[in-house]
Amino acid sequence: MDNIVLCLDTSTEICSVTVACGEKVLAFRENADGKSHAKTLLPFVDEVVKEAGISIREVNAVAVSMGPGSYTGLRIGSSTAKGLCYSLEIPMIAIPTLQIIAAGAAKQQAANENAVSCPMLDARRMEVFTAIYDKDLQPLSEVSSQIVDEHTFADILTKKNVVFCGNAVEKCREILSKNPNALFDSTPISSINMVDLALQKLSRQQFEDIAYFEPFYLKEYVAAKPHVKGLV
Repeated sequence: MDNIVLCLDTSTEICSVTVACGEKVLAFRENADGKSHAKTLLPFVDEVVKEAGISIREVNAVAVSMGPGSYTGLRIGSSTAKGLCYSLEIPMIAIPTLQIIAAGAAKQQAANENAVSCPMLDARRMEVFTAIYDKDLQPLSEVSSQIVDEHTFADILTKKNVVFCGNAVEKCREILSKNPNALFDSTPISSINMVDLALQKLSRQQFEDIAYFEPFYLKEYVAAKPHVKGLV
């Protein structure tokens, strides 16, 4: 039997769980509530395993979206993946969130040999977390935080068609669409798009040290100051 992988993504407003045997997706669950990851994730795991007709102990590895993304969402995803891997004594695989988004836009990119993908995660205002990926989903740039304006991706847009994708696409579309080489893909992030990437890492035995793994936040978390009437 092919390897069975369980894929978890809680990096954005979407909570997504997929179980696959080899490249075949057996079952998946997704919820775009954005505030229910903590109470939704484990029930989704239970549901997809039951729907797939397998035992959780048949899973060969757990893959998790490693960030950047929502601080709380990443903590929930990584802690759940760690718990499952510890209890089942199976390896943990971490996949960059931006690479998962690029995988979702790969069909549009594949149709154009001159295209690269630019996944963008919404940070705040016009800030995004972003990187550039080639048609094989290999990174061409480091993950960075960018303030998007008409000059942000000017260099790459003079040389390539750029498929902008991710949950920051809509807020940036008006600015970026002024360049004829800018293309857009609104495919939501999904754990389904983790499957091939997880299988590649599983075959290469590229596993995380469960005890020391931390999500990639890119920026330090800063708690918002509570606003209580009558208090300064």
